[in-house]
Amino acid sequence: MPVKAIQQFMLGTVLNTEPQARATLAALKNAGYEGIELCAFMTHPTGLMVRLMTKAAGMPTGNGGKLDWPALITMSGLQVVSLHYDLGSLERDPAAVLEEAKVYGTDTVVITGMYRFAYNDAAAVRELAARLNKAGAGLAKNGVRLLYHNHNCEQLRAGGDTRAWDILINETDPAACNFEFDSYWYTEGGGDAKAMMRRLGSRMKLWHINDRGTRQQGPAMTPILKTDSMELGTGNMDLEGLAAIAKDNGIDAVILESHRNWAEKSALKSAEISAKWLNAHF
Repeated sequence: MPVKAIQQFMLGTVLNTEPQARATLAALKNAGYEGIELCAFMTHPTGLMVRLMTKAAGMPTGNGGKLDWPALITMSGLQVVSLHYDLGSLERDPAAVLEEAKVYGTDTVVITGMYRFAYNDAAAVRELAARLNKAGAGLAKNGVRLLYHNHNCEQLRAGGDTRAWDILINETDPAACNFEFDSYWYTEGGGDAKAMMRRLGSRMKLWHINDRGTRQQGPAMTPILKTDSMELGTGNMDLEGLAAIAKDNGIDAVILESHRNWAEKSALKSAEISAKWLNAHF
């Protein structure tokens, strides 16, 4: 059965101090989570500009980069299912990334996405596929696998009917790079998540899960509601159907991540609600 995990990025507001981090991780364990996916933006000190940019994007990193994460993870009893890294850092110092994977006892590194990248440029996407193959081959020699995490931008057309996704899937080597599929972002981009999950098959190693819908906030100013992230089982995505395909694909972990619109405006409360769905289905 896949490990039930959560992405650290979701928890930036509740991991600011050692006592708060210990309490948050204990609450997640108590809710039924078995693992956590760590993010380099939050396990290492980051510059002010990065913190401001992530906060503006609805993903505040908090002060977690100042904490002793190896000790916190050991104390929590949670398994580190993977490490999120940017490709540039991995290319500049693969030895450091491998050492960190060893420290946390994980065999998986995930590329979080590309900042200011031209996904509508076929040549650029082909170059990205080549970079992923090279970086992944280097990790594989040391027993660590590389995965690519999608958002909605991979569905941009990169010439004719070809989308960036098509190039990344077709031109990455399964021996070097596979995928952590995010069904929420794929759906947000207008895609059929079930069809893509079937297409990825065994190359889909991890599943980023989120629900999608609307939450009425007081009197409506307009009848048009904007979609947003929702707790699992409270939105309009066919999560049961997606879960069936994910299980058929043999995923190693199902990982919750949302960045806003939380119940009671609390990332932890939102995670606890979603855990009930995860516990019932995994």
